[in-house]
Order: sequence, then structure tokens, then C-alpha cells
Amino acid sequence: MSHSIHNVWIHAIWATKERRRLISPSMEKAIHSFISDQFRELGCPVRIINGMPDHVHALFLLNPQKSISEVIKQIKGSSSHFINQKDLIPEKFAWQTGYAAYSVSASIMERVYLYIRNQKNHHQKISFQKEYEEFLIKNGLDQRG
Repeated sequence: MSHSIHNVWIHAIWATKERRRLISPSMEKAIHSFISDQFRELGCPVRIINGMPDHVHALFLLNPQKSISEVIKQIKGSSSHFINQKDLIPEKFAWQTGYAAYSVSASIMERVYLYIRNQKNHHQKISFQKEYEEFLIKNGLDQRG
């Protein structure tokens, strides 16, 4: 091939520090919009961002010049700064240190999109902890044995 081609979609998930339910519905749109803008500035087009009061899901196209860890670190840092600078919550806001990132095949892109879009309904049926454990098992990362 005379040139490079890439199409690496990532489903990333990260949580608030101590999984505290700090993202209220009234501030959610502003936070998600800011995060989306930050992804675009990094050259990572976003398909969808959604979440719950204690975590965020994002589906984005990875910039081939950047690593996943570099992108997520920048997104989490800039969004924490944004939330604190705008005083969106009465206390200091922070994300947990870690994150999860999964590659998404074109064949299941729509299913992942719908899953992220329907987070509120989804989490009425299953807790984040249970979902996290299921993600680990589904992706061959179960640490229990």
C-alpha cells in the first residue's frame, strides 16, 4: 500500500473518583459537550458520549498519531479542570485513575452506539459493578480465576 489506512473505534469508560454520583442531569449535557469538543481537538471524532452520575461512556475514532492512554489522560484531565473551573459541583471534582477501553468492530458499531445511548435504562436493570465484571469476562479479562 502506498499510504496508511486506519479505522480504530474505541469504547472507553471511566468513573468519578470513589464512584461518587456527582454528575447531575443538570450538568451532564455541558460535561458531555465539553468532552466531545476535547476529543475532536485531539483529532478523535466522537460518535456518542453518555453516562450515569458516576461514570461516562464514549465511542470515538482513535487518532493514529495518539495512544489510547494519551487521549483518555487528556480528556479526563481537561474535563476535571472544566468541571472545577465552572464550579459545576460544590466540591473538588476528580475522575478515578483508571479506565477501560475496548476496540469496536464495524460489525457491532451500531449495537455499541445503542448501548451507550440507552445507559439510563440499562442501569435500571444492572449495576455498574455487575456490568464491569461482565465486560471483563466477555473480553477474556476475568481476574477471579
